[in-house]
Amino acid sequence: MASGFGWHGNRSRCFTHWQEFAKCYAGTDRPAECMPAAEDYLECLHHTKEKKRAQIIQAQFAKVAEERAKDSRKAAEITADGVIVGLGLMSKDKTQEKS
Repeated sequence: MASGFGWHGNRSRCFTHWQEFAKCYAGTDRPAECMPAAEDYLECLHHTKEKKRAQIIQAQFAKVAEERAKDSRKAAEITADGVIVGLGLMSKDKTQEKS
């Protein structure tokens, strides 16, 4: 990944973050100062914070849908499918998850 080449021969999507981290790390005596750059690079690679936020949004959506119509069949259908899942932010199961 740090070579700068992506899957199609162009720059990889995270290469600029890697360059910022490498520049910081090479120019400092205290590597702890480069933690924000390292976190940005890792977030670009793995999207951990983005996935966590999407899970929180999906949970909040389900909670609001259940509160609006507790005994309604339609509320159960909305919660089962979920608009957030329909937007592609979250997959219904782990096998469909895109990296």
